[in-house]
Amino acid sequence: MHGQWWMTGFLLGVACSDGADSQVSAPLNPSSNGQPTTQSPGSPAGSAGPNSAGMMTSPGNAPPAMNAEGSPPVAGIQNPAAPGTAPGGAEPGETAGETEPTTAPVGPAAARFIGRVDTSDGNGARFAWSGTGVVASFAGSSVAVRLTGGQQYTVLIDGVLQPKLVSTGGLDNLAPSGLSEGTHSVELYRRTEANQGEAQFLGFDFGAGELLPPPAAAERRIELVGDSISAGYGDEGPNMSCPFTPDTENHYLTYGALAARALGAELSTVAWSGKGVVCNYGDEATSCSDPLPSYYDRTLPARADSQWRFSDWQPQAVVINLGTNDFSTMTDPTQQQFEQAYGTLLEHLRSVYPDALLLATVGPLLTGTDLATTRLYINDVVQARNQAGDARVKSFELAPTNAADGYGCDWHPSLRTHQVMAETLIATLRTELGW
Repeated sequence: MHGQWWMTGFLLGVACSDGADSQVSAPLNPSSNGQPTTQSPGSPAGSAGPNSAGMMTSPGNAPPAMNAEGSPPVAGIQNPAAPGTAPGGAEPGETAGETEPTTAPVGPAAARFIGRVDTSDGNGARFAWSGTGVVASFAGSSVAVRLTGGQQYTVLIDGVLQPKLVSTGGLDNLAPSGLSEGTHSVELYRRTEANQGEAQFLGFDFGAGELLPPPAAAERRIELVGDSISAGYGDEGPNMSCPFTPDTENHYLTYGALAARALGAELSTVAWSGKGVVCNYGDEATSCSDPLPSYYDRTLPARADSQWRFSDWQPQAVVINLGTNDFSTMTDPTQQQFEQAYGTLLEHLRSVYPDALLLATVGPLLTGTDLATTRLYINDVVQARNQAGDARVKSFELAPTNAADGYGCDWHPSLRTHQVMAETLIATLRTELGW
C-alpha cells in the first residue's frame, strides 16, 4: 500500500457501532489534496517503547514519560511485557528505552482503532470520547494525517513522543523533520473530551511508503467510566485559578491512561465533564437531567442512535469514578435516588460485561461530609450486589487531593495527583486481577 492511505472503501476487522471491528485495511486514494502542514507545537505527553525491529509493542503500554511540568513518573510504572524498557519514560525526541526483540505483526495492511469508534461513514471513522485513537505501522520516511474536528492529540512515532497535534482539518505532517527510511509506528490519541465535539479520521499519508499490518492489540483491557477527573480536565493547567480550555486538557496523562500503560492494557474511556450518576454539576433546574448513564451506551455521545456494540470488546475490568458532581453543589440527590441509579448502572454494566471485575470509587475532589456520604452510598450498592450473588463488584478508595501536589484548572487534579491516583489504581488491579 504505497502513498496515501485513506478511509474509503475500507474493510473493518475491536467493535464499532456499525457492527464491524476497529481494524481498517487496504484503502487507497491515488492523490492527496494538498501539501502537509507542520503540526502545532505544544505540551508533550508520555511515551511507548518500540521493539528492536522498529515495530510497536501493544499501543499505550510503555512507561509514562515525565509530565509536562517535569514531575517524575509514577513510581514503579513499567511495561511488564517489555523487560528491557527503562523506567522513567522519555522526553520529546527520546525513546522510552529498549525492549526485547518481538515478532513483527502479520496480517493485512491496516490501521487499528483504540476506544469507541463509529465506522458507519465510508469517508472515515468518527469518534468523540477521550483517549480514542488510531495506531499503525508503515514502511517509509514520512507520515501525515488528515482529521476533521480541530481536536488535540498526543502523537508518538516509534514510541517517541512528538509535540501535540492540533488538527488543522487539512493534511498535518506528523514528522516535519523526516524519518529514516525503514519500518515505523505511529500512534494518535485524542487529548480533548467528548463535549468538544466529534472528530473524523480520514487517513494517513505515507508519501512513497506503505502501510503495514498494525501493532498487535493488548490482551488486557480496561474501561473507565467517569467525569472531568477521568477526562483530564485542566490537568496541565498551572493552578486552580485557570478556567477550562482544551489546551490544558490531556487525557494521555490521566490516572486511567497512566495505569493502563503501566499494566500493559488497552484503555477505553467514557467520561464527560460535569456529569454525575443522578445530578450533574450545577444548581440549575435541569442539573439532574441527562447524567452520564444517559450517554453510556453511545459510540458518539451526541447521537442517540449511535449505539456501541459491547460484545466485540470485553474488558477484564471496568472502573467507575462517578458521584463527585452529584454532591458538589447545593442540588444533591437523596440516598434513595443515588443508590437506585448507581445500582441500575452496575446492573447494566454486568449485563453487557458478564465476566468483568467492576470497581467502584469516587475521588479525589470531594472531602469531608460529601466524601463520606458518597462513599457510604457507593458501598451500600456494592454490598447489595454482593449479597445478590455478584462477587465481582468491589469498591476501592482514592485519597482526597493533597494540596502539596498542586491543582489543575478549577481545582481539578494536577498531573502529580493523577500520578498518585494511578498508583492506587495499579495496586488495586494487580491485587484483584493478578496483573
